[in-house]
Amino acid sequence: MKVNRVLFGRCRFITLLKLFAVQQKHLYSTMSTTSDKKQSWLSSVDSKGAFQRKESSFRHQITADGSSGFEAEAGRYHLYVSLACPWACRTLMVRALKGLEDAIPLTVVDWFLGEKGWSFTDQKPKCTLDTVNGCNYLREVYNLADPDYSGNITVPCLWDKQKKTVVNNESSEIIRMFNTEFNTFCKTDDQKKLNFYPSNLRAEIDELNSWIYPQINNGVYRSGFAKSQEAYDVAVTDVFSGLEKVEDILSKRRYLTGPCLTEADVRLFTTLIRFDSVYHTHFKCNKKRMVDYKNLFGYICDIYQIPGIAQTVDMDHIVNHYYQSHGAINPYRIVPIGPDNGYNSPHNRDKM
Repeated sequence: MKVNRVLFGRCRFITLLKLFAVQQKHLYSTMSTTSDKKQSWLSSVDSKGAFQRKESSFRHQITADGSSGFEAEAGRYHLYVSLACPWACRTLMVRALKGLEDAIPLTVVDWFLGEKGWSFTDQKPKCTLDTVNGCNYLREVYNLADPDYSGNITVPCLWDKQKKTVVNNESSEIIRMFNTEFNTFCKTDDQKKLNFYPSNLRAEIDELNSWIYPQINNGVYRSGFAKSQEAYDVAVTDVFSGLEKVEDILSKRRYLTGPCLTEADVRLFTTLIRFDSVYHTHFKCNKKRMVDYKNLFGYICDIYQIPGIAQTVDMDHIVNHYYQSHGAINPYRIVPIGPDNGYNSPHNRDKM
């Protein structure tokens, strides 16, 4: 009888363990599914676990003479941005350098990207409500332009207050429009003369963009959003191969094409400025930091210290957005305290 009781007790214990395991598996599965549904980027991960960025949907062009149907006018266009987003901050950089702050007002979304996408709030520093369309979420702005729109809701988003539509949500095209089509509204003559895509350098700029975008700009996302070891290995190798190539270029030149800042530098800078604080740890791009590269780090400091640029970089928005929005990557949403980046350090690149 004693042996039977012991056996019965053991069987009952094993049964309870199995039941607990099944319950835990179900709970974990439910939590993972719920979390995944909130991560919009997961819809862009292919069957092999590789992140494939979707193309922007609104591609209208603003022209100085209005021949495109969208004429450059002060106050007509409104820019929706996130201070956390590198793509949006490209537009902020060119807007600041060209002195277009008064001509093109903006709204800054909440740094937290939740289940319903980008939202508007005035309860966090530098975030603002949508005073143009009175929307609670950026998705609503897109639906005002197209009630049937079902694509990604992204920043930057350039809105036409006259035609009540999204003009463009592709950062590379918006910065070119800001570069040339709004010169009448630049604050100074020097800003009017600035050209970040000059005709004599276009071929070189295009060539730089052709590999910097997939290897570095999007490469950090391909690394961070990878859902397989194979996809991650390919992506992170691309990232550091690209960074080594840029390091070599910057050992000979102040900027990517020579002595003057161009569009290629703007596009690269917004990724590099986030690297040590976010991509190195959160996206597992931890082979090296920017501070480990002599020329790259000096280059970041050089651009950061250009008047007006530091105001487009908000590390609180950047760090909080990535570590708290990506629940599938950082489920406890713990935000690290560092590093101390030192972007105001002397760089001496102006002597190159």
